[in-house]
Amino acid sequence: MTERMIMAGWGGQGLMTLGKLVANIMMDQGKHVTYFPSYGAEVRGGTAHCQVVFSDAPIYSPIVEHAEALLIMNQPSYGRFHGRIVEGGVVVVNSSMVTDEQPHGHTTLVRVPATDLANELGNIRVGNMVMLGAYRAVRDVLPEEPIRAYLASVFTGARAEMVELNIEAIRRGAREARIV
Repeated sequence: MTERMIMAGWGGQGLMTLGKLVANIMMDQGKHVTYFPSYGAEVRGGTAHCQVVFSDAPIYSPIVEHAEALLIMNQPSYGRFHGRIVEGGVVVVNSSMVTDEQPHGHTTLVRVPATDLANELGNIRVGNMVMLGAYRAVRDVLPEEPIRAYLASVFTGARAEMVELNIEAIRRGAREARIV
């Protein structure tokens, strides 16, 4: 089993954090993993993406030319990466910001209003976890308990309350995901 993922959007939408979360959890699950962030000259508000590959077998390149999963937070990123999805793959789009999707043949398109749901939850920064929830709704590869444990290791002290908020964002993303 190999899953090649591209996560893309604006800088500041938490895509690098999401990529690290997926990479760390899959490593803890005994998978071979690569994580390849791309910031370029971007700053908060510019475009950013990361590529994550996890597999039962050794991975020979961290570069994702053809992805089994795309998690796309904005329209420019959709335009850049939508052609990289493989047949049978899953494309999760933040329907709050991605409004012009192209047909993908034999792939699964999942729409979730990640930005709107994050705002409803009271913190725009959990949009990345809403996207993770939508992804989990169609790909059952990331169990909740390891996600919770990872979040608890990241959010400590005064920020410990962020664990439950992020878990709720994941659950909302799964509930609100619309498979097209």
